[in-house]
Amino acid sequence: MKKIRKAVIPVAGMGTRFLPITKSVPKEMLPIVDRPTLDYIIDEAVASGIEEILLITSPYKKVIEDYYDEHYELESRLEKSGKLEQLELVRGISKKVSIFYRRQGEPMGSGHAINLARNFIGDEPFAVLYGDDLMKYDKPVLKQLIEVYEKYDCNVIGVSEVPRELVNKYGIIEFEDKDTGKIKTIVEKPSIDSAPSNIAGLGRYIVKSDIFDILDDLKPGVGNEVQFTDAMKELMNSQDFYVCQYEGTYYDTGSKLGYMKANIDFGLEHQELKDGLKVFINEKNN
Repeated sequence: MKKIRKAVIPVAGMGTRFLPITKSVPKEMLPIVDRPTLDYIIDEAVASGIEEILLITSPYKKVIEDYYDEHYELESRLEKSGKLEQLELVRGISKKVSIFYRRQGEPMGSGHAINLARNFIGDEPFAVLYGDDLMKYDKPVLKQLIEVYEKYDCNVIGVSEVPRELVNKYGIIEFEDKDTGKIKTIVEKPSIDSAPSNIAGLGRYIVKSDIFDILDDLKPGVGNEVQFTDAMKELMNSQDFYVCQYEGTYYDTGSKLGYMKANIDFGLEHQELKDGLKVFINEKNN
C-alpha cells in the first residue's frame, strides 16, 4: 500500500458569489480572521502528513503564488525593526510545505482541473481538498480519511450528515454496506423523496491514480463541465470506495453565510479576539 504524500487543491474558480471583491481578490484568499481561507486548508493537509501540494490555479490568481513565496524586502524590514514575532509568521508561510502550481486556462470543471495533476501525481494515490471547503477539527479531517484508506486500501470520500430537507443540494451517498461504510454510488442532488440517505460528500477525497484514465475520456456533465464526481462514480465500477464520516465542522466558505459562520467560530477561538467577540455577541442578543 502506497503512502498518501501528495494533495491537489483546485483553486481556479471565479468566485462569482462574492463579487465584486473577487474581481481582484481570489475567494480562497478572503480572510478567516487574519489568514486566508486557503491557508487553513493547506495546514490541514500538512498536519495530515502531506508532503507536496499542487494548486490548480488560474491566470487571474497570481496573488496566491505571491502569498506562498518568500518576501525578502518585508522580512528584512521586520528584522531591522525588531518585529521578530511578525517575522517568524511571514517566514513560516513559505516554508510549511512544498507547493507547486498548474494553471487551468479556462473554467472547464473540477474533473478537468484535477486531471491537470496527472504528471504531478504519477501512479500514487492522492488527496483532493477543495479550496472553499473549510474544516474545524480536533484531529485533521484529511488524516481521518487517510486512516480509512490505510484500513481498506481503498478510495475514500469524506462525508457528513445533512438535514434531510437539504439533500437536494449535495452529492448523496448510496451505500452497498452501511455498517462498513462501503459505497455503492453517489446520487447527485437527488429529490428529498428519492435520496438514498442523508449522508453527503463534503470536500475531502482520497483517490487512486486510475482516476486519470477515466478523466481523460470523460465527457462534460452538469453545466457542460467535466465533473470529478462523475469520474469517481465510474471508478466505483472497478474499485472500492468507502466513506469517512469525519468528526469536525464543515463550512462552505464559497457562500457568504458559510464564510461569515466560519469567521465567527474561528474568531471565538482566537486568543486576541475571543473575549471581546463574546461580549459583542451577548450584547447583540440582549
